[in-house]
Amino acid sequence: MKKVRIVALREDRKRLLEHLQDSALIQIKKSEKSENGFSKVDLTSQMQVFERNVTLTEQALKILDDHSREKKGLLSSFSGRKEIDPDEIGTIASNAGEVISICNRIVELNKICAENAAEQSRIDTTLSQLSVWQNLDIPLNTADTKSTAVFVGTLPEQYDDITLSEKLATENPKLEFEFEIQYTENNMTCLVLFSPISQKTMAEDVLRSIGFARPMSPTSHTPKIKAQKLREKYLKLTKESQNAVDEIISLAEKREEIKVTQDYFRIRADKYNVINELDHTRNVFVINGYIPDEDCDKLEKLCNRVATCYIEFEDAEDDAPIKLKNNRFAKPAQGILTMYAAPSYADVDPTPLLAFFFYFFFGMMFSDAGYGLLMVIAIGIVLKLFKPDEKMRNNLKLFQYCGVSTFFWGLIFGSIFGDAPATLYNHFTGATLTMADILPWPTIDPQKDALMLMVISIAFGLIHILVGMGCKFYICFKNKDYAGAFFDTGLWMLLLIGLAVLAAGMVVGPILLYIGAGIAIACAVGLVLTQGRSKKGFGKVIGGLASLYDITSYISDLLSYSRLLALGLTTGVMAQVFNMLATMFGTGIAGSIIMVVILILGHAINIGLNALGSYVHTMRLQYVEMFSKFYEGGGQEFEPFSLKSKYIKIQEEKLK
Repeated sequence: MKKVRIVALREDRKRLLEHLQDSALIQIKKSEKSENGFSKVDLTSQMQVFERNVTLTEQALKILDDHSREKKGLLSSFSGRKEIDPDEIGTIASNAGEVISICNRIVELNKICAENAAEQSRIDTTLSQLSVWQNLDIPLNTADTKSTAVFVGTLPEQYDDITLSEKLATENPKLEFEFEIQYTENNMTCLVLFSPISQKTMAEDVLRSIGFARPMSPTSHTPKIKAQKLREKYLKLTKESQNAVDEIISLAEKREEIKVTQDYFRIRADKYNVINELDHTRNVFVINGYIPDEDCDKLEKLCNRVATCYIEFEDAEDDAPIKLKNNRFAKPAQGILTMYAAPSYADVDPTPLLAFFFYFFFGMMFSDAGYGLLMVIAIGIVLKLFKPDEKMRNNLKLFQYCGVSTFFWGLIFGSIFGDAPATLYNHFTGATLTMADILPWPTIDPQKDALMLMVISIAFGLIHILVGMGCKFYICFKNKDYAGAFFDTGLWMLLLIGLAVLAAGMVVGPILLYIGAGIAIACAVGLVLTQGRSKKGFGKVIGGLASLYDITSYISDLLSYSRLLALGLTTGVMAQVFNMLATMFGTGIAGSIIMVVILILGHAINIGLNALGSYVHTMRLQYVEMFSKFYEGGGQEFEPFSLKSKYIKIQEEKLK
């Protein structure tokens, strides 16, 4: 990685930045303080306008999806962004104002619908409150007359005419009153009460003492008339909302224009955000950043073609961003690595090793030739038809390579959709063949040869761990930490190899047993003598002896690889169970139909569950067992100044 400094005329800023953004060659370094003689240009207000337009278009698209969801195929998520000619950007820019007006209209219509819905909710509440007063022929807010006080309201208990009269008389025997109960139910009584105007205060006191409350929605109309008016208003709001929804749906044809306009404003906002970070004088501006070594010539040619500028390169510091470079085989696994952490300058790029072991272990866990072949063919069709973006393409290629590994491991285990060929042949012919009888090559049956497969799994685990430790040895050696390389890593590697030879000797013969024991003992002595070297006095001995306890950690790591057997066994057993279930309904037409349905659904379930399990557990073996031996991470991934669009991308051949 190189540091780059570009000094260019300010009049060329727009054109130069646009070409740099199109080319995605450099990562621009942001700085809070300007260099001496330079200052920042504040374009925050313009950038905020673009960001608001991005937000507005996002809102409009969401509203369109709520009312008129875009029709997409089952596999449309694999499709890449729409490719456009660079010249189309000008057309998009010229139409941006009209598109923003459309977005504003969509948001306005949606606001009308929301406000109408809120008002209709209030109407529903009011109608519910008025429903108990439908027999009342006077308004709820009827005023007193010259001679009579009028009280319309509710009580918090259920009364009839007798119990209410008794209650009122009990509260104040002097009160004169007449009342009419409009509605009564548990815990509520609606009534109208009349009393002489001279006793109004007395009546208020009595009613207050028994929990009287005025209606929450008093009206100058009778309840029946008020309810009718509210229903009419409700229908009017419904019609208004429907018209708004219809207009929104009619604007759904503008969805593609809104998408490309959103990307246009997103690109403009990114560019203005970068301009805010650049140092300026009256006549020039400066770009500081990072660029991969191999792109320096491209950058010089581009800059000299589009602007008058001065360019200088120098070696980057250790905290510079990292750009991973891998071949077609390893590149799909870069996403797995960066999910964990990007490598620092002190690390080696473990992507090639990660890729090999990821494909290898995934295939061993999924281990079915039929499933693997389906993965390879299905992903190949998707890549051919949909032309996905690079990130999605790499993810798909990752699983395609895993499918290849799965296919070959399936052939080794003699599993083709479980034991489907043998089961179906036996079902229709009455024979008793097994997969071993059908396949012309020797196979390993995970169910019968589980112990042998366990030993193989742990052996592969030992190789995996030793490769990780070998990376640590290389890093220490490269950094001239020879003691760390030979004593802290090399002795442990030899000790593990010695124990492996010792274990093999228990089966093969005493010669290997003695060789393995000799290597293990010598390495153990070496660890005791060297692992406490940083301590003083007797602590050297204690530190050396204590280091041997780490052997338990290595044993635990090795046992983790038993999941290779467990997952492989699970895939095969589940497939066989579904095959057996499918053949339980006879060979007739109905039985054959049921068989096909069970086979399709059963194997689809098996693929879904065990592909996910294989993916997760394979990642665990990389992250926990291998990376813990050498990988530190903590690096910053190279993120070039580029067109960070969501829906469109510029045709690459037009950028060259």
